Amino acid sequence: MAKILFVMTGADQWTLADGTLHPTGFWAEEAVAPYEAFTGAGHEIVVATPGGVVPPVDKGSLAAEVNGGQENADRVAETLASMDELRRPVKLEEVDLDAYDAVFYPGGHGPMEDLAVDADSGRLLTGALASGKPLGVVCHAPAALLAATGEDGSNAFAGYRLTGFTNAEETQAGLADKAKWLLQDRLVEFGADFQEGEPWAPHVVVDRNLVTGQNPASAGPLAAELLKRLAA
Repeated sequence: MAKILFVMTGADQWTLADGTLHPTGFWAEEAVAPYEAFTGAGHEIVVATPGGVVPPVDKGSLAAEVNGGQENADRVAETLASMDELRRPVKLEEVDLDAYDAVFYPGGHGPMEDLAVDADSGRLLTGALASGKPLGVVCHAPAALLAATGEDGSNAFAGYRLTGFTNAEETQAGLADKAKWLLQDRLVEFGADFQEGEPWAPHVVVDRNLVTGQNPASAGPLAAELLKRLAA
C-alpha cells in the first residue's frame, strides 16, 4: 500500500483582473476520480492545504452540466461527502515528503490564487521532482509550478514537457478575458514545453516522473498513469 499526498487549494475565491472575487475552490472531478482510483487500489490518501484549512469545493463543479448529467453529479457529491481526508487536512508547511510515495495536485481555479505563490508548495514540488517519486498535477493545478523557483530565479520545471488548462479552454469557459493571467502563458514563460491537446478531451503528458493532465477529463487517465508507476 502506498501513501499518496493530495496537495489542495485552500482558496474559495479567485481575484480577477478588475479586482473582483470569483467563487472557486478545487474542481470536484479532479479530486474524486483520482481518489476513487487510488483508494480502490488499496492506497492511503493524506490531504494537505496551506495552513491546514479544509479545502473548499468549487460549487460550479458539482453542477449536472459539467458532470455528464444529474446522476453522475449526485455520485460525485456523494463521494466528496464520504472523503473524510478532506475534513482533516494536514498543514502543507509541515509536510515531510519522505513520508509519501507519490504526490498529486488537483486543480480548479483555487491554485491560481494560493498555490501559485506558495513557497512551501514550491519547495515540496521541487523536492518531489528531484526525488523521482510519481508527481501528478492536473488542469489549473500546474499554477503551483510557478512557485517552484530556485535562488537564481529559474524554475525547477523549465524544459519539462507538460500540459495544463489551455488558453483555448479558458476562453471557451468565458474567463480568459477576466483573468489577471492565463496558465498556459505563464508555464510557457518560465520555459516549460507546453503540450496542448484538444479542448476538453483527455490529454496526459509524461516527462520523467512528472505526469500532467490538461483538464478535468484528464484526471482519471492521469491517476491510472500514477497507479502504473506505483506498481512498477
